Amino acid sequence: MTDAPLRERATALYRELQASITSDLEALDGTGRFVEDEWSREGGGGGWTRVLAEGEVIEKGAVNVSAVFGEAPPQLAEHLKIEAEEFFATGVSMIFHPRNPHCPTMHANLRYFEAGEGEQRVAWFGGGSDLTPYYLVEEDVRHFHRVASEVCERHEVADYPAWKAHADRYFKNHHRGEARGVGGTFFDHQQGDLEAFLAFQRDYGLQLMPSYIPLLEKHKDDPFSEEQERWLLQRRGRYVEFNLVHDRGTRFGLQTGGRIESILVSLPARVRFDYMAEPAAGTPEAELLEVLRGEPRDWS
Repeated sequence: MTDAPLRERATALYRELQASITSDLEALDGTGRFVEDEWSREGGGGGWTRVLAEGEVIEKGAVNVSAVFGEAPPQLAEHLKIEAEEFFATGVSMIFHPRNPHCPTMHANLRYFEAGEGEQRVAWFGGGSDLTPYYLVEEDVRHFHRVASEVCERHEVADYPAWKAHADRYFKNHHRGEARGVGGTFFDHQQGDLEAFLAFQRDYGLQLMPSYIPLLEKHKDDPFSEEQERWLLQRRGRYVEFNLVHDRGTRFGLQTGGRIESILVSLPARVRFDYMAEPAAGTPEAELLEVLRGEPRDWS
């Protein structure tokens, strides 16, 4: 397998991660099962979309893998500032929206891209993960960041402080002046030693569930009120706003004729947009907003 092209090994890694992550979450959920939808892309390639709906713990979750190739559309060349006529892109992306307001939402993706041939060939890795809690539990946030930091420390190609700062800048609803969540790591256009970066992505991907599942196990049975569920749905509205207004992958996919169902599978099943909704001062909901509207914090 080590003699296979990097694009094939990256795709195989993402499929392995998809299988292990969906298996782990099914075991946690108990009743929910991921259903796989295999699809083809006109022009080259396709993917495998796995979706869990109406689970006991996860109300909606998705783990998607794609491997697409072919003629580079004009928007792609302009977006990436490349002149190559052909491209290849593969990746795994995931999103989990739990039922319980005390359980956080988690999003992550890993990707590999290449274009051109010979001296004109360009290739890079990207990805990251971030956490969106509805009630702030600092111990949980520190655990999530600690796992990511420890993975990065094991690999010379990784840079947790820079990637944490990048995530803080990126995962933000700028029109509201508040972060989507408590950040994580975000990296893109990572070139250089691609073999070392593939090894890092494997380690990073294998640690995604250890960073997240303990938080679900800890809070999935916490009691919650109708008011707390309403808050969960309102905050999901902010998640939708980010994905449709600011998320570069979503906007680019919609602009370039990507597969709509796979692009929008990240959206939650239920959401509220209540007019002028603002929590009362001194409440746990207001405490979360104070963090999201303040300067990014060091969670180490």
